[in-house]
Order: sequence, then C-alpha cells, then structure tokens
Amino acid sequence: MDSGNLAWSVAATALVLFMTPGVAFFYGGLVKAKSVVSMMMLSFGAMGLVGVLWILYGFNMSAITDGPTFLAGNPFSDFGLANANSDTLVGATYGATFAIITVALISGAIADRAKFGSWMIFAGVWATLVYFPVAAWVWGGGWIMQLGDTLGFDGVSVIDYAGGTAVHINAGAAALALALVLGKRVGFQKGIHKPHNVPLVMLGAAILWFGWFGFNAGAEGTFGLLGTEDSSVGLIIINTLGATAAAIIGWVVVEKFKDGKSTSVGAASGAVAGLVAITPSCANLTPGWALLLGLITGAICALAIELKWKLGYDDSLDVVGVHLVGGVIGTLYLGFFATGTGLFVGGGVQQLVVQFIAAFAVLIFSFVVAYLLGLAIEKTIGFRVKNEDEIAGIDTVVHGEEGYALVD
Repeated sequence: MDSGNLAWSVAATALVLFMTPGVAFFYGGLVKAKSVVSMMMLSFGAMGLVGVLWILYGFNMSAITDGPTFLAGNPFSDFGLANANSDTLVGATYGATFAIITVALISGAIADRAKFGSWMIFAGVWATLVYFPVAAWVWGGGWIMQLGDTLGFDGVSVIDYAGGTAVHINAGAAALALALVLGKRVGFQKGIHKPHNVPLVMLGAAILWFGWFGFNAGAEGTFGLLGTEDSSVGLIIINTLGATAAAIIGWVVVEKFKDGKSTSVGAASGAVAGLVAITPSCANLTPGWALLLGLITGAICALAIELKWKLGYDDSLDVVGVHLVGGVIGTLYLGFFATGTGLFVGGGVQQLVVQFIAAFAVLIFSFVVAYLLGLAIEKTIGFRVKNEDEIAGIDTVVHGEEGYALVD
C-alpha cells in the first residue's frame, strides 16, 4: 500500500473496532438498569474472544484457495499469522473488526437473561462454524462469490460490499435462533421492558454511524483503490449518509402514525436500520436510489419490530427486526436497483436471483447452526440464568458489579 491507502486502512480499522463499544452503549441503554453491565460485557467478551480466534485461525478460514466447493480456508495454513507480510496483517486486522461486531450484534436478542460463560462458548464456536466460513463464501473466493459464474450469468455476481449477508443476515438469523432457545423474559409483554437510559442509546447510535464510514468505505484502502479511477469512496460515503438519514425519517413517520409519537429511541433505531440496509449496496446504488432504500427500510423495520409480539419470540432488543429484516431488504434491493445490473435500471432478473440465493442460504445456515449450538449449551451447562436472578437484575449475580452506584 502507498501511504494514503495505508493511513486510511488503519483509520478505518479503528473506526470499525469502535463500533462494537457503540453496540455495547446502544444495547446497554435499552435494557433495565440492573442488566446494563451484563449487556455491555457480552459485546466486550466478543471483542476479546473473537479477536484472538481471528488471529489464530479465523483469517485463514476466511479465504478459500482450493476452489469454491470448499466451505472455508485451511485454519492451519498460517496459524497465528506467523508468516504474513505487513499488508496482509493490515487487511487481517480490518477483517477482525467485522468478525467481532457480527458476533456482538447477536447478543441483543438475549438481553437480561444470558449467562456470560455460556455466551462466550457460543460466541467462539459460532464464529468458527458460521462467521469465518460465511466470510469466505462472500468475500474469500467461496461459492457465493462465484455464484453468478456457476449459474452462467455473464457479468452478474452477488453484491455484498460490506456485509449485508455475512454480517447482518448472519447475525440476525443467529439472534432469532437464540431468542427461541432461551425463551421469553419473565413478564414478557409489550410495554413492560423499557430502556433505562435513552441518552446512552443515542450515544451508541451516534458511535455506530460514525464508525460505519470505516465499515463501508474502509475496504477502499485495503484494496489500494484510494486515489484511483476505480475508487468509489465518494459514492460509498454519500450513500452511507443519505440512506441512514432517510431511514430515520421513515422510522419516525411510521412511529408517529402507529403510536402517536416519534421517539428518540425510534430515531436511533431508524439510523441503525438504514446503516444495515446500505451496507451491502453502498458502492452499487446511485444516491437517489440509496435515499429510497433508507426510507423504505426505516418504515419496514419500524413495523417489523412488532412481529415479536405477534409471533411470540422474545428478541429483546430487536436484532431480528432491524438487522435481519434490514439486511434482507438491503441485499434484495440490489436485485432491482444495482447500477447496471438491477432489474429496473438496465439489467435483468439475474441479479435478483443471485441476491436471493445468497441471502436465504446464509439465513438458513446461520439459524440452524445457532439453534443447535444454543440448544446444546442450554441442555448441558445452561444458557439462561434463573428466573429469580433475572428479576433481581443479573449484573450483581453474573459479574458482581452494578452499572450505577447510587449514594444517599
């Protein structure tokens, strides 16, 4: 890399790493005061464990050199990255931040009721069995990356620039599986579980939006594209701004009609939904289509979070309604509006076909593995805390700490 690409790659890596504490703040503000430490620790636990596993063997698994029929790369091809050169290590570090935040996102579905040790076991095994291989499928030469050629679609391939399938659909499907395994919180009903700290939610959303510019545009540096005619960084950052802004509008308008008020938590959630949707498509939509995507996603996700009340699954912090639904919308939207290949902008149905296959293959794979893994943990060492500990608040029980030390 030249100095400009290197500097941006390092900066983008730091931005994306900062997003996981952003998730911790966002999720932490949404839970009750006596569970905030536990909620934030699920994100920090993912930072510790997944960061180590990625360096040891995860990066090796995320690149397939033996052909797309292989599920993942050889984990022992360069164990511990002992022989990697400097540019490879920069790219590996950037990739690690994606692995970390994908795992952390799942934790929002099991807020207020998960054991930390059981979560750490799940996080390590799920990252190994699901995230590392899926990253290889999408970006590392695997079958999703080659799907267009496999189907004979000349010039058409799956588009997932920064993780609609590998990050958001992946995490959202796993979140749904764990919500089903752990069951409903005590007293689960609409309106009973309210955010304990709204400013913390807004802070977390702001950090996520800030870091997302590295999330979406960071690859431009690791690919060495900055300053070249092939760079799309301008398009990426304007779409990251525009779709997110439009999603806030879409969410709060629906919220106003649905509930009578537009809330700050709704605005923050709308921003996250827009960021999720633009992730796969940030480099392949014109700004106008990105605005429409954000508006649609904000509106649909504001409605999708109601599904848990209708269908009876306790996705505590709406990982399914925001990340799974938003990821699917953003991925499929490319089939209609991807520049040059979308159905409504000069292309045919092929782009929609490959987007659909990729989205739902990852969804099903992640859900099945997460469900079986979560069930195995629950039936052996237990995944959920006791009901009385959940009612009392699990911070002191699990971590021996309180989020707020109040004195008279």
